[in-house]
Amino acid sequence: MTNYTRHPSSFKDPSGFVFESEGMLYRQVNQYYAAQYRQLLDSGLYKQLVDRHQLIAHEEIAENKTGLAEWYTTLLPQPISPISYAYEWCFEQLQDAALLTLSVLKTALHHGMILKDGTPYNIQFHKGKPIFIDTLSFDTYDPKQPWIAYRQFCQCFLFPLYLEHYLKTDIQKILSTYIDGIPVDFVAKLLPLKSRLSLGVWLHVYLQHTATTSSRANKQTAAFSKKKLLDVISHLVNIITDFPANKSYKTTWSNYYEDTILSKEYLQEKEKIIQQFCQSNNARSVLDLGANDGYFSRLFASHGMQVIATDSDSRCISRLYQEIKNNNIGNITPLMLDIANPSPAIGFHNRERAAFHDRIKTDLVAALALVHHLVIGKNISLPVLADYFNDIAPQLIIEFVPKEDEKVQQMLKTRPDTFIDYDVHHFEQYFTRYFSIIEKVPVPGTHRILYYMKRKG
Repeated sequence: MTNYTRHPSSFKDPSGFVFESEGMLYRQVNQYYAAQYRQLLDSGLYKQLVDRHQLIAHEEIAENKTGLAEWYTTLLPQPISPISYAYEWCFEQLQDAALLTLSVLKTALHHGMILKDGTPYNIQFHKGKPIFIDTLSFDTYDPKQPWIAYRQFCQCFLFPLYLEHYLKTDIQKILSTYIDGIPVDFVAKLLPLKSRLSLGVWLHVYLQHTATTSSRANKQTAAFSKKKLLDVISHLVNIITDFPANKSYKTTWSNYYEDTILSKEYLQEKEKIIQQFCQSNNARSVLDLGANDGYFSRLFASHGMQVIATDSDSRCISRLYQEIKNNNIGNITPLMLDIANPSPAIGFHNRERAAFHDRIKTDLVAALALVHHLVIGKNISLPVLADYFNDIAPQLIIEFVPKEDEKVQQMLKTRPDTFIDYDVHHFEQYFTRYFSIIEKVPVPGTHRILYYMKRKG
């Protein structure tokens, strides 16, 4: 037996659990799940899903690393990074995760198995695409029973998609509150009257709401044939597939490069400088904060880096995700992130789901045309920002946009200028407490300056 630490999110399923030992993540399969695990492998379901890149592959290790009596076998899954959650995904990512879950379910049924849960925590984005990661989520199919995870699937996937579709607003923060899924009564109250024209909404929201609140919900469920279940799956697939691909509403930054960028010349000069910075460092991964629709994320990716591209604007992340899908870009993961309010540690004991920066660790952090929005827009002072970047950035590419810049001038028209230390001198003073400035390059034709820094020590 070796020393091990059980993953704080893996405690609910008696089938097994994820644990860390000697820097590696493993999954223990318990005796409780032995028959289902053998069926998963012997039926050919595991191989078919892995061959389709729908299920994470694993290596089986015949060693009881935990020393527990309930041990059956140990799995070493293919590593996945970064780890993200549904409240950090755009609409299209949640949509694709839902469709993957239904596809895996349908394939499982053809092999005599079924998914016993329908949660987005079973999905991660790997090489630009969603992939199922919970090997122990499969159970033996009982034709006398309906899909036990139907309600959970609706609460975690279908209801959030309906809410964003009809309300035309981001619902990610709601998902971080209802981490086990949005209750049907809450959704039924929020959806507008026009949603009642949709058969899908009637069947999966209002009918379910009525059944949940009536005494009939306590009665034994009648037999539910495989054909009925496959029909339900097909109906759900049609609903989720038919959501419009392009949203009609604009958001704050969704047209940034078309309408609000200073000039094409600025963008070209900035790109030359960042290309130069990329050639002078050996970073293998980068966190691009305020990435917008990923213009510079793609530049970092072209240098072979694994890129986590973040923005608080869902339409920007959606556009980037669509480009990643269309061009099969495997080394960019787009995620929604409000830097002033990043995903905290939540769930049981505040450990079940780790905070964003506890999960996302990179060699390099990029903060391009971002500092002025945080200082002037969010009242986050330069000293506080410098301390923040020291916590997350071994290397840093950062752009300083001074008060002389026209964009900063526009921001200051709507509020008093109380930012007495917002200048290049103080910026460098605060940041050099933690970082050494390796390169400092003014962007030609502007007042802006790009820096490449390394954390001291």
